[in-house]
Amino acid sequence: MTQDLLADSVERLLADCCTPQRIRDIEADASIDKLWRELNESGFMDALVPEAKGGAGLTLTDAFAIVYACGKHAVPAPLAQTMIVRAILANAGMTAPSGPIAIAATMQRDGNNGFVCPRVPYGRVAEWVLVEEAGSWRLLATKAAHSNSSGVHASQESDITWSAVPADAPRIDAPIEARVLGASLHAAQLAGAMARVLDVTTRYANERTQFGRSISKFQAIQHQLSVMAEHTFASRMAAQMGCHSTSHLPDPDLAAVAKARTSEAALIVASIGHAVHGAMGFTGEYELHLFTRRLHEWRAAYGSESYWTERIGASLLAQRDTTVDFIRARLFPEV
Repeated sequence: MTQDLLADSVERLLADCCTPQRIRDIEADASIDKLWRELNESGFMDALVPEAKGGAGLTLTDAFAIVYACGKHAVPAPLAQTMIVRAILANAGMTAPSGPIAIAATMQRDGNNGFVCPRVPYGRVAEWVLVEEAGSWRLLATKAAHSNSSGVHASQESDITWSAVPADAPRIDAPIEARVLGASLHAAQLAGAMARVLDVTTRYANERTQFGRSISKFQAIQHQLSVMAEHTFASRMAAQMGCHSTSHLPDPDLAAVAKARTSEAALIVASIGHAVHGAMGFTGEYELHLFTRRLHEWRAAYGSESYWTERIGASLLAQRDTTVDFIRARLFPEV
């Protein structure tokens, strides 16, 4: 399947099953079971699983269109996260569960046998969470845990607490940090969400009239839209870099660049989108907030731009190449 065919297929699926009203319903605590069955039956969640294990055998580069579309359609379920964890489990010779899988950035011990994973993206709807500890990944069931909402309106993040590590939870060697997995995927989702905000805002500016003409004819609005477009397309390029890989796993340095650039742009794009819309953008019936809320939440998930730019700087200082050589060798792979 070519990149264009894959992109068209996933776009059609998500446009049909992730309508704005369905997203609102799930955010208001409606069940995701029916949506999850539809997504599971599509086969996209096995895109990164090797062909020998029943999947499509795609690389993360190939699967970028799937992750990007998850952001563009504000999918209220961890499709992309489940996709990559299924590949991890398959390559470790393990059978993946059928339910939604979230990825925790960190885990904190509570002083006894328990621990908490704070602000887990999609934690409210996940049945399983990939947790990292001491260089290993463990897949833990949320039914054995206590979940606390983040307290933010309609957010799907939650703090998940286990009283003890389940004895039967298998260990998988972790070649990279779980935070890197999440950062790479969220960068692509951020890029997709920004593209949707740009589309919605441009359409509104063309349709909204003031003083006898559409507001898109005013130079001030045109300037705002051009800034939004600049950040949106730069973010897509950065997100594609973050998913550039010959396997199912991202490169840590490329993921860092992708998350830093998309997180930086997210606030700008969200701000301009609401500025152009005015009061209309804040109404519950309008779709803009479904994406701008996610831009704010996903910007911080797995580390904001300040965290990842610091990581890039540390990576640069840890080797002896010049800055230019580092950029050429590590941040601009041949594609």
